[in-house]
Amino acid sequence: MFLTLLFLWSSYSYAERVKDIADVGGVRSNQLVGYGLVVGLNGSGDKTPFAEQSLLSMLNKFGIKVPAGVKTNSKNIAAVAVHAELPAFAKPGQKIDITASSLGNAKSLRGGTLLLTPLKGVDGNVYALAQGNLVVGGLDASGADGSKITINVPSVGRIPDGAMVERTVQTGFELGNTITLNLKDADFTTATNLVNAVNKMLGAGTASAIDGETVEVMAPRLPNQRVAFLSVLENIEVVSGQGAAKIIVNSRTGTVVIGQNVTVSPAAVTHGGLTVKISENTEASQPNPFAGGNTAVTPNSVVDVSSNGTGRMFKFPKGVSLNDIVQAVNKVGAAPGDLVAILEALKQSGALKADLMII
Repeated sequence: MFLTLLFLWSSYSYAERVKDIADVGGVRSNQLVGYGLVVGLNGSGDKTPFAEQSLLSMLNKFGIKVPAGVKTNSKNIAAVAVHAELPAFAKPGQKIDITASSLGNAKSLRGGTLLLTPLKGVDGNVYALAQGNLVVGGLDASGADGSKITINVPSVGRIPDGAMVERTVQTGFELGNTITLNLKDADFTTATNLVNAVNKMLGAGTASAIDGETVEVMAPRLPNQRVAFLSVLENIEVVSGQGAAKIIVNSRTGTVVIGQNVTVSPAAVTHGGLTVKISENTEASQPNPFAGGNTAVTPNSVVDVSSNGTGRMFKFPKGVSLNDIVQAVNKVGAAPGDLVAILEALKQSGALKADLMII
């Protein structure tokens, strides 16, 4: 069953802090990834060639040579992909959370231990080392008769503070005479309001807009002064500009979100309920006596189209608002699916003054 949500925004604008609407250029996290081996599983490990190769490679590094052609057939190991997010300004010795995901056919990672795994960045350098006992929220259990139960995803586990940072990522935060602010939602009005608010607080000429998303702010060169300056800057309140008129429709769930400033030109809409029923019956065909034929069963399809008689027509006057649209649709008792059809028809007719986005 569809679910329709109509979010109504008022015409009032509220001030937001700079830290809520913009990011500081260069201050960002970085993704890390690595390949590791989980050991100590209770028979729920991999049965894949690359897991076997990983085990043999590890044993070889410790001076243990397995004869050629001999397989360990271990069921207590699993090859995993390990990934983490390295925060901005993270320093060597600090710890970050990691996630390990099975690469093979391991049934569960519960009870496993991740062995030392280097985590690399996109440049190929090692930025952290991961190791520790996995915390698995999923559960997988099966019986001898083939019955099975699975809760959540047992092939993925996490290790809080499971990796230690070994290398710092240079952000360039302390370089240059300016700080760049990048709006999370590009908007020329918001960029202009941001420039005006910063200049009003910190002096004329402090900030200037580069485009609808980027604002450049003059800043001290000394790092300690720059941190204090940014602390003041990110708490300045800015009035965001109103976004473009949009209607977003999720075709899978039937969710409809109508933004502010949505209007409709003069239009008339009719909403009628049609019910289409298709039933399949079978009939037996019996040949005449002495005809020499055989009895045959033939399909008989019946199609019935009926109207529930609740169809109504309503008219949109010129420049109606979002509230008027919602009230008009509610009057005819339109279902969520019907509402989507009405909005699409209005858009195709050119009466709907908004961007209709179907996702």
